[in-house]
Amino acid sequence: MPSKRFKQLPEKTKDLTADTIEILLTTIKKNCTAKFDESIDLSFQVNNKQKKGEVNIRTIVNLPGGTGKNVKVAVVCEDNKAQEAKDAGADIVGSEEFIDKIKAGELNFEKLICTPGMMVKLSKLGKVLGPKGLMPNPKLGSVSEDIKEAVTNAKSGQAEIRNDKDGNIGVSIGKKSFHDDQLLKNFHAILDTLEKEKGNLTLKDGLIKNTFVTSSMGVSYKVKLGKVI
Repeated sequence: MPSKRFKQLPEKTKDLTADTIEILLTTIKKNCTAKFDESIDLSFQVNNKQKKGEVNIRTIVNLPGGTGKNVKVAVVCEDNKAQEAKDAGADIVGSEEFIDKIKAGELNFEKLICTPGMMVKLSKLGKVLGPKGLMPNPKLGSVSEDIKEAVTNAKSGQAEIRNDKDGNIGVSIGKKSFHDDQLLKNFHAILDTLEKEKGNLTLKDGLIKNTFVTSSMGVSYKVKLGKVI
């Protein structure tokens, strides 16, 4: 049953003509009537002319405007790199003893980073980390010798772009409290990343069929991208 707050929001907004993100941000923020700082979220509908499973995207984007989230980062590394991880702002740092804790189910972190040398031992915990999306991945920058850079990126504003089983992609560009310039920088960074990913795929048509923007507790609007991706 829709709440009184939700009933006061505009109806059938998905049926409206697509508009640019610059114009829509004002409307989206106006609709942010919840009592918390709602996130501004994008939903990309992958072109359904592709064969099922043909589009498989999983990458990261460094959002120049930040995410507005305080991500709890854990690092598995050799003892001689522990101080580097702590200095970079890692919340939890450990080596083999920490791996044992993870194996026992202690997953009190949101992002896990490790060095290549420790990945061999950590890879055995696929059944524990995999379902939670926490397994470090070189492509996502979470397996690296440069622990400082990996932790800094994870803390400062990094988002994962990944399509679901139906091909759709959901990603946040920030919070209602963000200045429009921050949200727009993040929006364009995501588009640039998708465009690069498109270049790695063999597609008959464009990658993105439709794009929508909404807030955590708001309604959805169709976005006019201005270019084919």
